Amino acid sequence: MTARSIRKAIILAGGHGNRLFPATRALSKQLLNVHDKPMIYYPLSVLMNMDVRDIQIIVNASDAENFRRLLGDGGQIGLNITYRSEEEPRGIANAFIIGKDFIGSESVALILGDNVFCGISVLETASTQFSGGATTFGVRVNDAGEYGVAEIGAGGRVLSIEEKPQNPKSNIAVTGLYLYDANVVEIAASLKPSARGELEITDVNRAYLDRGQLHLHLLGGDTTWFDTGTAESMARAGNYIASLEKSTGHKVGCLEEIAYNRGFITEREFRELADLMPTCEYRDYLLRRL
Repeated sequence: MTARSIRKAIILAGGHGNRLFPATRALSKQLLNVHDKPMIYYPLSVLMNMDVRDIQIIVNASDAENFRRLLGDGGQIGLNITYRSEEEPRGIANAFIIGKDFIGSESVALILGDNVFCGISVLETASTQFSGGATTFGVRVNDAGEYGVAEIGAGGRVLSIEEKPQNPKSNIAVTGLYLYDANVVEIAASLKPSARGELEITDVNRAYLDRGQLHLHLLGGDTTWFDTGTAESMARAGNYIASLEKSTGHKVGCLEEIAYNRGFITEREFRELADLMPTCEYRDYLLRRL
């Protein structure tokens, strides 16, 4: 198996999901379905394909039990999953303060629990080749002002990065997947809240930019990215995944299949997972993979 530069990751799955209300009145948005799987399966599958197996999920205290019921400690699919609660959302960068002990002196990936990636070979390569500093991933979009925006120059060098600017300097949105060295804990702890009262991930990236250590991979046509924080974007992502699965015959974000294919679990363990499921299309798919 390929040596890994990133061995730990945090999934940020807290927040109130206000834009999806009333669906999020009783359930975390990351537990809502995108096509035929809970939303969190998709970011978790990205990490698994990056060979990351030690994962901390940051959730709202009221949702913690539901996440445990869904994923447990991850042992059944060859992972080590721990949970930390966030009482009130304080911004994406707060994940590194909450996860300080988990990160320790190692590099870490952070992925937002509502981000869906399809076609992720470039993400896997970047994780394997990560050697320090910060690595981000950008996508050209029509509504760049809704995201963190990166301006790049010759050779792909990052010139500036701004959070939801009124007049974006480019159409490159920074996606919700980040790779950092262990210095990210110190940087996050030194941040001051922004005007909207949050510790901004853009300020973390700007700190690395000031050090000359911020890298950006611009994702091309082989990779499709969705930020599924609204009902409309969830529907688009679900429709895309349904069409892709129908045309290829392979499921996107199928945790059990990824665990088996990457050698996290044996064939016997894979079959036992399928046998424990009720009769359904998802179980039938797993059995067909054998």
